[in-house]
Amino acid sequence: MNFDLNSLITGTLDKGSKNLITDVDGVLVGHSTISLGEIQTGVTVLLPHGGDIFHQKYLAASHVINGFGKSIGLIQVDELGTIETPIVLTNTLSIGTAVDAIIKYMLKNNLDIADKTGTVNPLVLECNDGKINNIREQKIEHKHIYEAINNAKSHFMQGAIGAGRGMRCHGIKGGIGSSSRRFKIFKKDYTIGSLVLSNHGRFEDLIINGQKVSDVFKDPNTFEAEKEKGSIIVILATDAPLTERQIKRVCKRAVAGLSRTGSFIGNGSGEIVLAFSTAHKINHYQKELDSIKFLPDNELDIIFKATAETVHESVLNSLFYAETVTGKDNYRCVCLNDLIKK
Repeated sequence: MNFDLNSLITGTLDKGSKNLITDVDGVLVGHSTISLGEIQTGVTVLLPHGGDIFHQKYLAASHVINGFGKSIGLIQVDELGTIETPIVLTNTLSIGTAVDAIIKYMLKNNLDIADKTGTVNPLVLECNDGKINNIREQKIEHKHIYEAINNAKSHFMQGAIGAGRGMRCHGIKGGIGSSSRRFKIFKKDYTIGSLVLSNHGRFEDLIINGQKVSDVFKDPNTFEAEKEKGSIIVILATDAPLTERQIKRVCKRAVAGLSRTGSFIGNGSGEIVLAFSTAHKINHYQKELDSIKFLPDNELDIIFKATAETVHESVLNSLFYAETVTGKDNYRCVCLNDLIKK
């Protein structure tokens, strides 16, 4: 099998200039990584914009494809249709630490929270990196969340970094992947980008460029093939003007991208999608009627297609940019590039 990042078949739409979720103006991403022997884990933070997200919220929605997960904050997102904090990705047993850190971060930077106004809705999403990382040690601390926030920028690394350090995708090394697509509606240019934390799928099902990888390469794992019980978190950002109802419709199309790599959404797998639009800021303190312009539903087919393409490529990028990692019990999780070189 001969392929590289320049020959991946991921669709027909144009990519953004960086081919990252940060092609959506204002979006920033940062990492904090721990790589110390059996501790292989980390934090990835996405800032929807570089300003005060609590007082200037974005319209948002989520969609649970399969709910085997422990994410925090999605109920309020779907009830109120907005996000108001940075979005944190980490491992399953560190969600409590991440929630506490984000709450403290928001209280420090917004003195009116829980005083002159209500409380705050932290957004933390997770995958279980316990095969590679000794997750029971719970090594994520507040400082790692703050480091990821402080590191946030428009150009960021992918693969076995940040929250993706200890993740596996289709039985080989996965982690953080991102991409973007451009499209036109009413002759106006728009962008949608995705970022994934990939920890799902089985090696025997992995498809790249229409080819089953297991037909060409032997499964590098020596243990018996596992059931599909991983997870993937998908974050979508777009500058297209959409309502929160339409954003949820976009979320639902992420599954079309996941299925292109061979994922069938197993019983024990958690697939969760969170999306937002940067087209309109919602002021926390509103003293008059607000109005927004949004695209008609009949014009959304192109953004649905773009969603499938960018999610598909983000999963592939999480594989191609990853490196081989050795962690708990000396388990060596081989990356795709090392598998190809054998």
